[in-house]
Amino acid sequence: MSPPPPSAQHDLAALEASIAETAGAVIAFSGGVDSSVAAAAAARALEERALAVTAVSPALATGEVAAAAAVAAAIPVAHRVVDGTELDREEYRRNDRDRCYHCKTDLYERLAATARVAGGWTVLSGANADDLGDWRPGLVAAAEHGVRHPLVEAGMGKARIRAVAVLLGLPSAAKPASPCLASSVPYGTAVSAPVLAQVDRAEAALHALGWTVLRVRHHGDRGRVQLAGDELGRLERPGERDAVVAAVRSAGYREVEIDPHPFRSGSLNLEITPA
Repeated sequence: MSPPPPSAQHDLAALEASIAETAGAVIAFSGGVDSSVAAAAAARALEERALAVTAVSPALATGEVAAAAAVAAAIPVAHRVVDGTELDREEYRRNDRDRCYHCKTDLYERLAATARVAGGWTVLSGANADDLGDWRPGLVAAAEHGVRHPLVEAGMGKARIRAVAVLLGLPSAAKPASPCLASSVPYGTAVSAPVLAQVDRAEAALHALGWTVLRVRHHGDRGRVQLAGDELGRLERPGERDAVVAAVRSAGYREVEIDPHPFRSGSLNLEITPA
């Protein structure tokens, strides 16, 4: 990646100053670039009074826990792994348009309890300014639990966040977004551990073939593959399209559709109209 612009140092200093006002911080930590920068700023500002917490559930893709632990060690910041219990909630499994609200409620209840035990610490998230233009019911859950979003407060979108990550030498600086597996299940289709595992197997099989940014959308027996725009041309090479179909079928899908349009994060949200 290119060297970070001078403004990255200013952004980092502003984050540290904002977080330093807290007694301590519990960071919702996925290991992606957003939560990594939030955790790194907290660790620099608060030292041992910063704790990164990763919730593990069937909605987390294979390899993400190990990746998060590696990033936490590189920061370095104290890291804890807890069990996510969102699948215990009927409202989450039903997968209405507010699914993320119930998922984040489950997470923030746990993190808020940890923050209280630590002595009135503050829960931080990695939400960024670019998130504000999409349907994000999880932000409602965050508001209900007093969660702060230091990247939003600083007006930082993904480009500025990546610049800070490069400045800090974080291993997640160029990591593509990796939302929960449930985001591949269309609203109205029930979320279950077997469905999430099937999506995970399909995406892992494609990653094993060298595809990087992708989603496999779950439509019952049909898996719809979305690939990054700069990788779509690879499908024209001999055997590549057949290999993609075989990989997704190996996960249990009987039908495979390869979307001719480039992958777009949050595309399932186009099916709903935010209230």
